[in-house]
Amino acid sequence: MPIDRRPLLLANARLIDPSRDLDDIGDVLIVDGMIRDARRGISAAGVPAGTEIVNCAGKVVAPGLVDMRAFVGEPGAGHRETFASASHAAAAGGITTIICQPDTKPVIDNSATVDFVLRRARDTAIVNIHPMAALTRDMKGDEMTEFGLLKAAGAVAFTDGSRSVMNSLVMRRALTYARDFDALIVHHTEDPTLIGEGVMNEGEFASRLGLMGIPTAAEAMVLERDIRLVALTGGRYHAASVSCIDSLEVLRRARDCGHNISASVSINHITLNENDIGPYRTFLKLSPPLRTENDRQALVAGLASGLVDVIMSDHNPQDVEVKRLPFAEAEPGAIGLETMLPAALRLVHSGEIELKTLIRAMSTRPAELLGLPGGSLRPGAPADVIVIDLDVPWVLDPADLKSQCKNTPFDEARFTGRVVRTVVGGRTVYEYL
Repeated sequence: MPIDRRPLLLANARLIDPSRDLDDIGDVLIVDGMIRDARRGISAAGVPAGTEIVNCAGKVVAPGLVDMRAFVGEPGAGHRETFASASHAAAAGGITTIICQPDTKPVIDNSATVDFVLRRARDTAIVNIHPMAALTRDMKGDEMTEFGLLKAAGAVAFTDGSRSVMNSLVMRRALTYARDFDALIVHHTEDPTLIGEGVMNEGEFASRLGLMGIPTAAEAMVLERDIRLVALTGGRYHAASVSCIDSLEVLRRARDCGHNISASVSINHITLNENDIGPYRTFLKLSPPLRTENDRQALVAGLASGLVDVIMSDHNPQDVEVKRLPFAEAEPGAIGLETMLPAALRLVHSGEIELKTLIRAMSTRPAELLGLPGGSLRPGAPADVIVIDLDVPWVLDPADLKSQCKNTPFDEARFTGRVVRTVVGGRTVYEYL
């Protein structure tokens, strides 16, 4: 599809802009890759010559989504996902910025690899891509990386991906060091020694399936330790993926104490529960595992109240060789770039969460936490914008997904609502016809 950067007027739309607490009918004018104006009553006569005018007919116009946690295979695992394929999947899902994880081959733990990622993404991707760098060298958990150099090279935060740093002294030093650079530490909180051979949430359902369980304490204990280290150091901390009531209680106590913390939840954990695993469906084997329906409802309530800041896709493509196995042997992970927003719209249609709250958690808040432009329809903001049809019904066919791997937990799911246009830097990079 040709990429068009003519001036663009999105007219007669429902504007959702959490950065301005805006939910109103209006128009958005995009010129030279920037939002020139976003308000009610922009007339067609007052736009530059040659402007493409799109009558949105009441569809939603919102800031493009910022996905704070996605695995992209480059470098080293391009058979799973490339920057090109990930970016096309993201554009189809309304994601205009991908934050890729450092658990590649080689690990993103030095300035040269950060530079490679940025150059490769610039040359092959159609959406914005920013890397998180490794928190520890080679993600081994025992020696910090050079936060200052990595941040200067373009890393937006620091994480060891799906690994937890279990050495408390290393984590304390990392939080202290990061504080001096105003860097964000993003940590996956699971104690591997407590997980043991567990493969799904510990409880009655795991027992019925004859599978080893993972207790919620494996997550909450590490989060509790991290919060105490945040109190000790004053560092900026983000829990990468909370999944249970126990973790929400830890977060609530920390917020009440005024600590500088934030948290994400994956789209899977707010729209699915352990029962969806059904007859050993390996596409729903995740890390952390899907929890109970009570946990899911508590996570949604946490989003609605602001206790949980961000919804992310946790996009983790896995090929058939590691997924078409017995449940206990299969690799964890599911793709999510294209389905994050449609799945989340289920919560809007069911009345569990407001659309503006959803867009805040998927766009405005992650942009704020990472210090990135975007997440806003303010005049002068980058023209990363999406148009959403809230009412169009459709059924997901995995064969239509643009990701290289097809391990979606939403195989043949029925959705209502999808992105119909994605604009990145003023260019229309995706249009649903």
